[in-house]
Amino acid sequence: MAAGAAPQGAPTVEEQEEAAGVGILLQISMLVLAFVLSHLLRRRRVYYLPEASASLLIGLIVGGLASVSNAQKSTRRWFNFREELFFLFLLPPIIFQSGFSLAPKPFFSNFGAIITFAIVGTLIASIVTGVLVYLAGLIHLVYRMPLVECMMFGALVSATDPVTVLSIFQELGTDVNLYALVFGESVLNDAMAISLYRTMASLRTNASSQNIFIVILRFLENFFGSMSTGVGAGFISALLFKYSTLGVENLYNLESCLFVLFPYFSYMLAEGFGLSGIVSILFTGVVMKRYTFSNLSEDSQRFTAALFHLLSSLAETFVFIYMGFDIAMERQSWSHIGFIFFSVIFILVARAANVFSCAFLVNMVRPPQRQISRQYQQALWYSGLRGAMAFALALQSVHDLPDGHGQTILSATISIVVLTVLLIGGSTSTMLEALHVVGDGNDGRRPSSLEDQENYEGNNNAGNIELGNEERTSTTSNFKLKLQEIQKNTTSLAALDRNYLTPFFTSQNGDSDDDEHAPFERCRAIASVSPLGQGSI
Repeated sequence: MAAGAAPQGAPTVEEQEEAAGVGILLQISMLVLAFVLSHLLRRRRVYYLPEASASLLIGLIVGGLASVSNAQKSTRRWFNFREELFFLFLLPPIIFQSGFSLAPKPFFSNFGAIITFAIVGTLIASIVTGVLVYLAGLIHLVYRMPLVECMMFGALVSATDPVTVLSIFQELGTDVNLYALVFGESVLNDAMAISLYRTMASLRTNASSQNIFIVILRFLENFFGSMSTGVGAGFISALLFKYSTLGVENLYNLESCLFVLFPYFSYMLAEGFGLSGIVSILFTGVVMKRYTFSNLSEDSQRFTAALFHLLSSLAETFVFIYMGFDIAMERQSWSHIGFIFFSVIFILVARAANVFSCAFLVNMVRPPQRQISRQYQQALWYSGLRGAMAFALALQSVHDLPDGHGQTILSATISIVVLTVLLIGGSTSTMLEALHVVGDGNDGRRPSSLEDQENYEGNNNAGNIELGNEERTSTTSNFKLKLQEIQKNTTSLAALDRNYLTPFFTSQNGDSDDDEHAPFERCRAIASVSPLGQGSI
């Protein structure tokens, strides 16, 4: 055999290049088809087939056609991408856009409730799912795995991605605070799920970490270390753009390039410290939107906002297409059908435990006119779809877990994402209309002016204090007083942001309207009143 010649039966360099070109063309074609189909569905208001569902179906159809053709092996080889590509180029824009598109005013006005659902609720959902999967394995109802691996699975599937529900919220119109609750919970929920997963993974690999206090310490170190890295990078970017005056000197290209680089700087800095880059870039997005974005020139603001939305849409659409494609091409995906079936049931039960228990805690400190209604709680429960983050952590589990357990979790997670997006996502509009939380049937209360809002919040605070005084002698009065103290702290956080952080990190007075995002404007225009109210928690 001549030197440098390809082994007999192996594809030549020309054949490899041709196959690579075909694979890239296939991917681009599916992306184009997905965006065109999504536009037609939205234009014709076909809510039973949301955009994410359309992308999944395209991947399923193309993968199914390839699996029955002679081109299965080559198509699978060139369409499959490495995990490094996913974690470095696809996931960061999705996560950053989640934090970047979070409007601060609705977020801070519901900060206490969002934190309760995202942190306490995610912890509850992770534990419930992991324990149920472990117990089901003990009685041979599902594929049996060790407890710590079940807890890893519970952590990764607790990461919600209600992009389908939120798009329907935007189209049909719903209360701005309900939108903020669902969106804010999903954003912070991702950070919590990642930290829980990494903590459980380190617990599995390090036998000396069996002490519960060491486990808690590792979780706090990962979560708050990653969050601090992201927040610090965001604050540095805000000060840089505030004092560099690049917009004044008409250096729009340099201004935009620096703005785009900071999220990846935050991501790689956290990874370099052994922390979570995803959690870091998430909080970088929140901080940069709140403080850095207002320091940009108008041209740079328009460009960067459009760019991150574009990158996020491309990445998320590709992820959903790939998941559908992988289901059709991977013959082992359904080898543990029982594990998949019962996992769907378990995550629904865990989501219910999450939402209804946290809503109970929130309502304990809210006066009757501001409590989260049963209809809104059911809408929150139904909004727990799974998406890109659960898929990302499941990909990581393939490398973290031996004996095929990671592959089982990946197959189950992809199936869960497909089933929740297709079935739950497709029936979301019918469910929301039946609950009367969208459109004209949504009847709450919302202050129409700043003065009315201040009076309304003052009345709510007075109502909370009065409620605590009336029930001071009850057995739960101390617990309620604790929750009310947390409520006051969230109000103080908003005041700290308004009076100190915004003037220090921005060149504006902080009175700009942060609710300029289209989804919130759409929700506010249709649902001008809210049973959730405007106060915190």
